Amino acid sequence: MLDDHQKQSEAAVENALQVIPNLPSPEVPDGADESANVEIRRIGKMPELGYPAKEHHELGEALSMMDFQRAGKLSGARFVVLSGALARLERALGQFMIDLQTAEHGYEEVNPPTLVRDTALYGTGQLPKFGGDLFRTTSDHWLIPTAEVPLTNLVANEILDESVLPIRFTALTPCFRSEAGAAGKDTHGMIRQHQFSKVELVSVVHPDNSEDEHERMTAAAEDVLKRLDLHYRVVILSTGDLGFSARKTYDIEVWLPGQDRFREISSCSNCGDFQARRMRARFRSSGSKGTEFVHTLNGSGLAVGRALIAVIENYQCADGSIVVPEALRPYMGGLDAIAANG
Repeated sequence: MLDDHQKQSEAAVENALQVIPNLPSPEVPDGADESANVEIRRIGKMPELGYPAKEHHELGEALSMMDFQRAGKLSGARFVVLSGALARLERALGQFMIDLQTAEHGYEEVNPPTLVRDTALYGTGQLPKFGGDLFRTTSDHWLIPTAEVPLTNLVANEILDESVLPIRFTALTPCFRSEAGAAGKDTHGMIRQHQFSKVELVSVVHPDNSEDEHERMTAAAEDVLKRLDLHYRVVILSTGDLGFSARKTYDIEVWLPGQDRFREISSCSNCGDFQARRMRARFRSSGSKGTEFVHTLNGSGLAVGRALIAVIENYQCADGSIVVPEALRPYMGGLDAIAANG
């Protein structure tokens, strides 16, 4: 009877731990929601267009290269069909980002599965609490909401040698989100889509180095915006806006002239040992018989669709054409501007 009681108690503890979020770092500001987030820095200059700014979907549709109506015919709301030079520009952004992160910031490129099992999503904290935000297949696989899931789980149930740390992965993948709680939000344009591309950054590090790695990762994500000469700011999220698995998060928000506001384009989070405990990802120091949990971090480097939006709105011209940022021209065959039928 005591054995049964112990098993029931252990199961109750396990069920509770599944839905209890990570504990915030001491430097995270207290607050109920995003209104308590604290701006840390602003980089670059706000563009002065000299004429009324249009939103990306107005510009894209006028160029006949961004089609929401046909996407709706195929898939319903929150999808888009890009064509011509805008399709190439989105591809160029993804290639530019992955090249930058691998060549200059020390991340190893990975091409992971985009279908994963329950255990992978449990490990990174999406399940069981946030299953409603995901797409599930009839084979009991899940479409990944972010490459954070497969990349972080590459070390699940492993005992790493301390000498291999830090491990840094990056991937350019499609991502899928149901946007279950987004009814009525961002219904026009590409801001909030069911399917989008993203370059993800994941680090697996020694616990002593996770704070420094968080700053390093955020700088690597910021570098994309600097190379594209886009105005942005960095904020630290308050306790009320912090994600389930994160102990500390920096959001990078890019300026969108068409919306006349900053919008999130990357979140860089230090999860401490929260995910590692769920995944049982550990390391062993040289000469030690015992093991410790690693620390994991993840961040967008960047969301490709939102980067496309930022380029379209910040590089728009009065005649509706789009200047191609210099950093992307090698990926665009030397094209310096996108005009109708371009």
